[in-house]
Amino acid sequence: MDSRILTDSILSNFPYDPTPDQRRFIEQFGDFLYSGKQNEVMLVTGYAGTGKTTLVASLVQVLRALNKGFVLLAPTGRAAKVLSQYSGFPASTIHKKIYRQLLSPAGFADFVRDRNLHTDTVFIVDEASMIGETNRDVSLFGSGNLLSDLISYVYSGQNCRLVLMGDTAQLPPVGLSVSPALQPEALQRFGLSVRKVLLTEVLRQSSGSGILSFATSLRNMLENEDYRKPGMEPDRYSDIASLAPAEVPEYLEQEYRKQGMENVIVICRSNRQSNRYNAGIRRQILYREEELSSGDVMMVVKNDYFWLAEGEAMGFIANGDILRLKRIRRTDELYGFHFADASVVFPDYNDLEADVKLLLDTITAEAPSLPAEKQKELMMAILQEYDLSSGKKIQDYLRTNPWFNALQVKFAYAVTCHKAQGGQWQTVFVDPGRQDIYDREYIRWLYTAVTRGTDKVYLVSY
Repeated sequence: MDSRILTDSILSNFPYDPTPDQRRFIEQFGDFLYSGKQNEVMLVTGYAGTGKTTLVASLVQVLRALNKGFVLLAPTGRAAKVLSQYSGFPASTIHKKIYRQLLSPAGFADFVRDRNLHTDTVFIVDEASMIGETNRDVSLFGSGNLLSDLISYVYSGQNCRLVLMGDTAQLPPVGLSVSPALQPEALQRFGLSVRKVLLTEVLRQSSGSGILSFATSLRNMLENEDYRKPGMEPDRYSDIASLAPAEVPEYLEQEYRKQGMENVIVICRSNRQSNRYNAGIRRQILYREEELSSGDVMMVVKNDYFWLAEGEAMGFIANGDILRLKRIRRTDELYGFHFADASVVFPDYNDLEADVKLLLDTITAEAPSLPAEKQKELMMAILQEYDLSSGKKIQDYLRTNPWFNALQVKFAYAVTCHKAQGGQWQTVFVDPGRQDIYDREYIRWLYTAVTRGTDKVYLVSY
């Protein structure tokens, strides 16, 4: 097959007349797949409303019809679920695909880069803006550089190709000013030649969307480095509105009834702010006075490698994964900390069920997870009970201790923007808090938060 057949097939199956940008991508993709060039990566960047999702959906339908191998990947479980929903094909997290678990004699896990056994396969990675070059669990995942491991994995396969898709206006990974996976210079450092396609034209079908109109104005500010309070037009559009703080509980309750709680999220600037929202939602809207209740929705805030059985499809429990409390068996105080034994369900992984121990102290912590000094305090309290003579024995014991490995969680009715990134909800409440300085960081934060909503966005105190 040559590139022309693939290009014509995609164009003939496209749901509408493609924009010039989309047509350019389709033509470039066919050439990319069949050019025979080694170590070439395709980088597709585009803002909200430029049709990236439509391109992927049409692309994979044609690849399947032509018996061309493809793999869909995303950085998080929530992002993989979104990718699977709009493409109509299974998608996996990058970690689950490229790493395999090795158990040490002591029974704990490390993850090494797996062998790529695929042949003539294109790997399509969505939400690539979230891919960093460092991993906080350096000793656990491959080289500690996710982008490097992804590239090495893909190009170790026979005639395999990599397509990276993302939005440069979104927030970069925590601690970085840019997203390395969307930077041609960063990719070239891995010995790759970069074929870049930029999507800029917003689809005509999106012209009636207030969400995309607002997002486009934010995008223009980023492009022009013109940072000021963005205007919005709630009287012109029905899908975006401004709310006073006192109105939020009423509208939240209304959206929960209309869309279902799992399809509504509040996005905040800080953990302190999201903690206040979560406490208020549970008390005033859900009427839950207990510390934990069956049905509560929570988010994991630190990677965990302890609680899932070896070979489980989910692989491990990742920072940012959503869980729902199915049953709370007991709570207890030990070592000066508060724990709960519970059965939980992971809705983004086909409702996988697991029995876990939860660390409840992180629920109200203003840090993203348990602060380092508290983690050390827990460790020292656990070790006081045992006489372990060597550092290796201490390490082995801690990595198999259920209290030290208790799942760190927060409630997930309201989350920070980095935690929401990669996900989509039908209704999103965005609370930027008090904002006196309008700079690039804030505009990117607001853009990322607003574009999480598909049907309705409420801006609080705006």
